[in-house]
Amino acid sequence: MTHAHGAGESGLAKLIELHAVNSAGDMMITVALASTVFFSVPTNEARGRVALYLAVTMAPFALLAPVVGPLLDRVPHGRRAAMAGAMLARALLALTMSGAVAGGGLQLYPAALGVLVASKAYGVVRSAVVPRLLPPRISLVKANSRVTLAGLVATGLAAPAGAGLHLLGPAWPLYGAFVVFVAGTCLSLSLPHKVDSARGEARARLASGEAGAAGGRPVKAGLRTVGPSVLHGLQANAALRALSGFLTFFLAFLLRAQPLGGLGAAASLGLVAVAAGAGNALGTAVGAWLKARGPEPIVAAVLGLALGVTVLAAVFYGVMAVVVVTAVAATAGLCQALAKLSLDAMIQRDVPEGVRTSAFARSETALQLAWVVGGAIGISLPLIGVVGMVVAAGLVAVGAALAGRGLLGAGRRGGSAAPRVA
Repeated sequence: MTHAHGAGESGLAKLIELHAVNSAGDMMITVALASTVFFSVPTNEARGRVALYLAVTMAPFALLAPVVGPLLDRVPHGRRAAMAGAMLARALLALTMSGAVAGGGLQLYPAALGVLVASKAYGVVRSAVVPRLLPPRISLVKANSRVTLAGLVATGLAAPAGAGLHLLGPAWPLYGAFVVFVAGTCLSLSLPHKVDSARGEARARLASGEAGAAGGRPVKAGLRTVGPSVLHGLQANAALRALSGFLTFFLAFLLRAQPLGGLGAAASLGLVAVAAGAGNALGTAVGAWLKARGPEPIVAAVLGLALGVTVLAAVFYGVMAVVVVTAVAATAGLCQALAKLSLDAMIQRDVPEGVRTSAFARSETALQLAWVVGGAIGISLPLIGVVGMVVAAGLVAVGAALAGRGLLGAGRRGGSAAPRVA
């Protein structure tokens, strides 16, 4: 499956397999941290621990995230080494955390921050690498959908494996993550050499200014580089990514304290996780099937869908909580996946090749930061379902207000014309 349609010859297959390994390792670390920070203590104490986790890990990452993309963008000849370094760092940090995970002491959190930064650094580099490995018969949006699907499958397999390892002891999922990330380090270094090629590339910014140079010529960035469609697409994706972060934290605590009718806390969380994963997989599959046709209307449509579902959830939460929570989780997963694939299509179409990989790196960093903001909002709210759904609708409404009109206008014009590089 990974080698189909020329992906084996181009090297894309190795990246697909590498991303599956990456996702499996991240899931094992998530299982270990969740069992310590979330499930092993009463709800009120768990909320305090997660708030501490956000403060000690997410807050510094919020400051580091805008720097990660530009720093990696300055070392294009070391992309394989950067991904291998991100894998090896997480392998070593997993061993470090294994000694502290049982007690959940403060020493766990700096290591968790390192894991988070390394994981997001890998994601930024991976986004920049995909265009270098495209087979002639696969579009960029289809290639990204295959990478994403591989990650989803690996996550689904690693979750029960990590839970099984946890039965042996709280440190065992981290031992498993160590093995997985060591394998990922080797796979990173086996990627084709063209991954490290920076020929014809330059750095891109999401605001006006100099972006760097390509072929000795200065390259102007900003709206003339990424185009208004990409900026509106990024705004919409940021809102949906913030919604995802918000729901992750808010529903985790809400359903632990107030399980869905007739279900226990673990079953309620499992139902929501399955719904979100199914929605994400469906959105990825639909995005690949659409083959990047009309990305602006697609993003506008998923924004409208997410807004409608969250508004209905706020209205009917008290009447049919099971249906509401499941529908919101599935919709958020579907809309986030479709919107991200559509954003990839806009970048492929509108951003000149000389700055395209840089635009991928910087947009990914911005989206990761949006997830952090949404998660912080989720952990700070009182555990009242209706309030949470109102806030969720508000996050999507902000994105719709910022990007909806521009996306629909660009869609009627047939998309932005590809901007020229000065």
